[in-house]
Amino acid sequence: MTYKETLEFLYSQLPAYHRIGKAAYRNDLGNITALDNYLGHPHKKYTSIHIAGTNGKGSVSHMTASILMEAGYKTGLYTSPHLKDFRERIRLNGKMIPKNDVIRFVKNHSDFIGQVKPSFFEMTVAMAFKYFADNQTDVAVIETGLGGRLDSTNIITPVLSVITNIGHDHMDLLGDTLRKVAYEKAGIIKENIPVVIGEGSSELNDVFISKADELKSEIKFADQNFKCTLDDFNPADGKRVFHVKDLNTGKIFDGIIPLGGDYQAKNLQTLFQTFQFLKSLFKVTDEHILKGIRNTVKNTGLQGRWQIIGCDPLVICDTGHNKEGIEYAVSQLAKIPCRRLHFVIGFVNDKDLGSVLPLFPADADYYFAKASVQRALDSEILMNEALKYNLKGMAFPDVKSALNKALSCSSPEDVIFIGGSTFIVAEVV
Repeated sequence: MTYKETLEFLYSQLPAYHRIGKAAYRNDLGNITALDNYLGHPHKKYTSIHIAGTNGKGSVSHMTASILMEAGYKTGLYTSPHLKDFRERIRLNGKMIPKNDVIRFVKNHSDFIGQVKPSFFEMTVAMAFKYFADNQTDVAVIETGLGGRLDSTNIITPVLSVITNIGHDHMDLLGDTLRKVAYEKAGIIKENIPVVIGEGSSELNDVFISKADELKSEIKFADQNFKCTLDDFNPADGKRVFHVKDLNTGKIFDGIIPLGGDYQAKNLQTLFQTFQFLKSLFKVTDEHILKGIRNTVKNTGLQGRWQIIGCDPLVICDTGHNKEGIEYAVSQLAKIPCRRLHFVIGFVNDKDLGSVLPLFPADADYYFAKASVQRALDSEILMNEALKYNLKGMAFPDVKSALNKALSCSSPEDVIFIGGSTFIVAEVV
């Protein structure tokens, strides 16, 4: 079985959320528990850190792994979804799982996989846990998928749980109110295991406090203990200078983050609160933290977070795809001086367009694109829906032609933004 044949098997035999949507979502831990028992509980053979949240969990996961790598630990990183290569989901010291290991896992366990019929996500979680165990990993940073309580990753007992924030995403699966979503995310809190909440809110704090009290878990709200400010965005390299203040001691940490989004300020607050706990468990210095943040992209291969992919005109892409993520992007774009703003955007076919299209400015040019995945929304439908919100532009059958048109219609003083969906960004990075 070749690597290509292995991927075809995984995608054709196992339901994958990123391809078919909520039909692939499993709201129980039965399959992953069966896989874990069969594989001999690999997740118990290394230390783990569990990270959930609506937005920011990917950035926080990558930065956490980068810091631990700088401190000399053999570090696993499990994230989803991937942009280009399936193997992006499973990394060890920043390197993607080798193709031969993917082939070997499927080949060696195909009979049991056939019996259990796990989802694509369940199978990739099991593969990651086994790979980390087989390679004597010191610590693994594990990002949840959609939720928390019933997420396949939630069979682990980490040394720390982190919930970055709660926002409007996957509410058809996790609950139709933010409190219901918070309850699902709070499901990763474990008995006597501390938990960090990145962004608190008067509406939701009691959900987390109640769960932490029930499980006798120490809880810290990062935004109550740390305050981060970012210097102006530099389009030349996309990097930002940050200043994080410990509100309890007054100590200030100055550093550079290669991720240019304004939203990284909240992620950095979460990160510093996270390492206030982890410093007692790992030999991590302030220098490791600052160096790990600065080298995140280099160490872990993170892409698609306010990433600059072109200049003159400035071309920026970002994977933010829900209400909060798009609000941040549009707000930051408004601060960048330019002659004209161009949006190359597309969405999945189950996206609540009424929650995101009103966030975009009417005084911009739009190039509606359809990503090359099964779940992509037809660009003609998107164009017609956008007209209801006075967003005018053209429809294109693919991302490449939409971007080429945006480039041909732009002057060097313009800005082009590419986003709306992870799948759109995946085709340009």
